[in-house]
Amino acid sequence: MNLFQTHFPPAEFAARRASVFDALGGAAAVVQGGPEVRGFEVFRQTNEFYYLCGVEVPHSYLLLDGRDRRTTLFLPERDPSQSASEGESLADRDETTVCATTGVDSVCRVGALLTHLKDARTLYVPHSPAEGRAMCRDTLRHANRTAAADPWDSSTSREGRFLDLLRTRVPGAEICDLSPALDALRVLKSPAEVALIRRASELCGRAVLAAMRATKPGVWEYQLGALASYQYESSGAQGEGYRAIIAGGENAWNAHYFRNGCVLNDGDLVLMDHAPDCGYYTSDIGRMWPVNGTYSPLQCELYGFVVEYQKALLKRIRPGAMAAQVHAEAAEEMTAVVERWSFSKPLYEAAARRMLEFQGPLSHSVGMAVHDVGDYKPGPLEPGMVFAIDPQMWVPEEKLYLRCEDTVVVTGGGSENLTGFVPVELDAVEAVMREDGMLQAR
Repeated sequence: MNLFQTHFPPAEFAARRASVFDALGGAAAVVQGGPEVRGFEVFRQTNEFYYLCGVEVPHSYLLLDGRDRRTTLFLPERDPSQSASEGESLADRDETTVCATTGVDSVCRVGALLTHLKDARTLYVPHSPAEGRAMCRDTLRHANRTAAADPWDSSTSREGRFLDLLRTRVPGAEICDLSPALDALRVLKSPAEVALIRRASELCGRAVLAAMRATKPGVWEYQLGALASYQYESSGAQGEGYRAIIAGGENAWNAHYFRNGCVLNDGDLVLMDHAPDCGYYTSDIGRMWPVNGTYSPLQCELYGFVVEYQKALLKRIRPGAMAAQVHAEAAEEMTAVVERWSFSKPLYEAAARRMLEFQGPLSHSVGMAVHDVGDYKPGPLEPGMVFAIDPQMWVPEEKLYLRCEDTVVVTGGGSENLTGFVPVELDAVEAVMREDGMLQAR
């Protein structure tokens, strides 16, 4: 039984913690791990805790003492009955094994944490919601606001309760926010992290290709999602990195549509946006293709323009450039394309021009969460930054929404499109759709 992850060596976790120590300036930091699941779902550690030590044990805590730059991991005591029924997990008595695999300096039981905190004068703690399975910080904050606004709930978040307990039990300590320092570290991905994102990209690309081949009028949105799940789990991924967007026809107007319960109709486009969780890392992809296998003239006109814009963006991503600079250069190129593009209605040309003005085609970071923490846009692009390229067109008069999305990593010589093996050229997509699909082979 493998009790510890194998994607990262102890030295990588130690280097991450060393960067945290540099940010602490002699203060201490404590990070709370995720709680035990309440049902039969498999436990998944929170991203920030896993990022610092790789331990996948619920109700664990990590103390980074900046005074001597030592790290102590606090683990629950082993439950013999649970171990007998589910198998062993790392516990407080496994100090030799845990120190060797994580690089931490010592291991204690959770009950000893307060003793280690009592002399702290400045204590850094993450204030932002901790991401778990298929979670992003933006969705977690929305859930927290919804709970707080419910007069029959008004519950405090787990992070909020932990902060309240620390203020009560360590009253002499000034509590500061560790989240900004952790977020900044996660902007730049190591080669090992990029390898996991590349694997997630490979699997989500396979899923989209399988969905393209299987799409026919009468197929249901959820059936394409089932093909994706098969690709992920049969290849060793830990399920989905975020809930699937599989939107046929007008369902695509809701950009984060998730119900996936409608039949696909002849003449419509279908939008698919989905990726797996591979060792705590995910990817992001978005493609639109015709349900009947052939893009209509209108679909060629609008989606074809989106695809051209995406290609203009991709070829300009390079280290040293600003995100705004990449956008401005690509928009300038595409402004000339607008002049010669054959738009069948003035409102379509207006939508194209608005798309070029929109400041978000270089989109969110991608990493441990699909909307990953950390902002890559304020400074020059650097090797190791991973983010989504996602040009989008809105035609509100006809409830049309079109997009084409890939995940890229900045490299020393430019960039690598991690999901670029999935075709975007319209004739290439149509060729894929003429291949045999898994649903039709049943």
